[in-house]
Amino acid sequence: MGYRVGLTTTIPVEVIYAAGCVPVDLNNLFITDPHPGALVEEAELAGYPRNLCAWIKGIYGAVMKHSDIRVLVAVTQGDCSNTHALMETLELAGIKVIPFAYPFDRDRDLLKLQIEKLMAHFGVDWPSVERARERLDAVRRKVWVIDRLTWEENLVSGWENHLYQVNCSDFKGDPDAFEREVDEFLARARERSPRREEIRLAYIGVPPIMDDLYDYLEERGARVVFNETQRQFTLPYAAADLVERYRLYTYPYGIFYRLEDILREIARRGVHGVIHYAQSFCFRQIEDLIVRQKIRLPVLTLEGDKPGRLDARTRMRLDAFLDMLR
Repeated sequence: MGYRVGLTTTIPVEVIYAAGCVPVDLNNLFITDPHPGALVEEAELAGYPRNLCAWIKGIYGAVMKHSDIRVLVAVTQGDCSNTHALMETLELAGIKVIPFAYPFDRDRDLLKLQIEKLMAHFGVDWPSVERARERLDAVRRKVWVIDRLTWEENLVSGWENHLYQVNCSDFKGDPDAFEREVDEFLARARERSPRREEIRLAYIGVPPIMDDLYDYLEERGARVVFNETQRQFTLPYAAADLVERYRLYTYPYGIFYRLEDILREIARRGVHGVIHYAQSFCFRQIEDLIVRQKIRLPVLTLEGDKPGRLDARTRMRLDAFLDMLR
C-alpha cells in the first residue's frame, strides 16, 4: 500500500483505496490514542482556543503526533466550519491539504464534480474507483448484519454496534483485516443469548467523546439500538451508483434530511427514547430545537467537551431520563 492520507470525516474513501493509499480517519486516530486528552492540550499549547470543539483540537494533535501523515483530505462543507482554520494551521505545519465539499442541497452534479476533482488529485479513474467500491461494499454488507443483530435479534451491544459501524469511515486502513475482524465478531455474536435490556434507545448526533456512555446505559437496563451517524458511515443503501450513495448519505446534509432517516429508523426499531449528543461549542447544538419539535419521543440532550468518562452531572441526568422512560 502507498502513503497514509488523513481524513477529517467520512469522504468517498473508494478514491483513496483506488489510488493504493491508506485512509486514516483522524477522529478515530485521536479518540483511540492512549492519551487523547494530551492531543487536545497539544493543540491548545499551539494556540487553539479553549472554547473550541475538542474533536478539531484532537485532530490537530493527532496529525502533529503522526509524522507519516503528510496529506489530508478536509471536508470544507458538510461537516464543521472550524475545519477551515484547522486546514490553515496544518498547511502552516507543512501538511498538503486537499479540500472536499458536500453540496448543501445534495445536488448530484456538484457532488459528482467534487468526487472527480478528488479522483484527479489522486490520479485514478472511474473503473478503479468502482472496483474499490465493490470491495468495500462486501465489508459494509457484513457490518449491516451487525446492525440488524443489534435491533432485530438483540445479540449486539450498543458499543459494539457503534464500534464496527464507525470504523467503516476508513476500514481501519486495511479492508481485508477489518473484514476478518467483522467475520470473527459475527460468529461470536450469533452464538449469544438475546440481551434483555428493557429500554431501547436511539443515539443521534456525532459519536460521543466520552468512552463509557454505552456501558453506563447497559448497566442500568437500557441499550442503544440505533446509532444514527455511525450507521451512516456504512452507507446503508442498496444503490450501486457511487455518486448516489454519497448523495443518500445523510450526515453532511441538513437536519431535515437527517431527520427523515432518524424518524424512519426509530419507528422501525421500537425505540422508547432518544439521546441527542451535541459536542461543546458546535453549531449542531442549535439544531437541538428542531430535533425536539420533530421527534415525538422523549429526548435527552447531552453535551460533551473533552475525552474521558461521564461526569457526575451527566450520570444523574441519564439516570433521571431512564427512570422517566420506565
